[in-house]
Amino acid sequence: MKNGMIECSVCHSKIVNPSTKAVSRAYDRHRNKISSKQRAINFLLVGGDCVLVGFQPILVYMSKVDGRFKFSPISVNFLTEVAKVFFAITMLLFQARQQKVGEKPLLSLSTFMQAARNNKLLAVPALLYAINNYLKFTMQLYFNPATVKMLSNLKVLVISVLLKFIMKRRFSVIQWEALALLLIGISINQLKSMPVGTTALDLPISTVAYICTLIFVTVPSMASVFNEYALKSQYDTSIYLQNLFLYGYGAIFNFLGILGTVILKGPNNFNILEGHSKATMFLICNNAAQGILSSFFFKYADTILKKYSSTVATIFTGIASAALFGHTLTINFLLGISVVFISMHQFFSPLAKARDEEQNGLVERADVQDKHRSRDSSFINMTAGANEEASHRVRPDERQPLLPT
Repeated sequence: MKNGMIECSVCHSKIVNPSTKAVSRAYDRHRNKISSKQRAINFLLVGGDCVLVGFQPILVYMSKVDGRFKFSPISVNFLTEVAKVFFAITMLLFQARQQKVGEKPLLSLSTFMQAARNNKLLAVPALLYAINNYLKFTMQLYFNPATVKMLSNLKVLVISVLLKFIMKRRFSVIQWEALALLLIGISINQLKSMPVGTTALDLPISTVAYICTLIFVTVPSMASVFNEYALKSQYDTSIYLQNLFLYGYGAIFNFLGILGTVILKGPNNFNILEGHSKATMFLICNNAAQGILSSFFFKYADTILKKYSSTVATIFTGIASAALFGHTLTINFLLGISVVFISMHQFFSPLAKARDEEQNGLVERADVQDKHRSRDSSFINMTAGANEEASHRVRPDERQPLLPT
């Protein structure tokens, strides 16, 4: 503290009133003033995510044979996690070689054990991701790729609610209206698009689809929020070391799923390479690259940005599925995706943030003015007291001693 002001070590904002709200507002303004380098990084993250997420439903659809999967979806998820573990180890070794003299070694046993204890929360999103990755294949049995992509956009609303209550993230009224538009756009796309018939479970396919949709939206949303919280809470830890823990937990959970399948269906299901094709190999590489890119989103960017970038991939998925598989782009899909894009523009528009910042600025100015008023009143009281003392005339009786002589 200097001259009654505090300077933030991150954004170098000078705050007169060192309260929690003032520090939070200063950091929010710092995050909104993104440098050109950070914007370029965000653009590359969004661009790469759009391509990877857009191709995923296409590759899953291409992996089906006669409407079914000849391979175990859990085996694909396990191989994906193993690929990500090897990538994390490779990058960790490369990062360790680039360390300078005097820095804490990344590959020491003490560093690894301490980081493992500090990042044990990553086991929660790893388990949720393992469940979600299996649901991705289940959803493909009930919806076409474009519809699956549109349904995944519901995660944005669930994530926003979780961010507000778990991470105390603030959203303006305009941003909440944008999320409402997102729901409207998804609803338009789903009008009269639900397939009819029954499944092997003898349940109406719409009932199973609704149940899968509910889990498909809730589970990954919780995983994303917990993942962002876990990665950012240990911000000083290397992201490749955190990824090693996250993917290691994921590989363990998926291997346990394989063992469960073997127990239920027999030892013939232990062959994790059975039924795989070139499409599934591309799918494994795509899923691995998507998971690695997501970790950078959660640690260095934002979960909302990650989900909205996946929304941009919707139009790519729709056009590609129409070109490759002959799926019809209905008027419902075109209108729905238009509303979704309007929602995205409204959520990230400067107007949505400007009012929130203006309100914060008014509150801060009010706090500063109140403090200045208190200082001025104190100064006035001191001046009045000094004047009163200077103008006070001493009476003869006041010169008498207090004690008798």
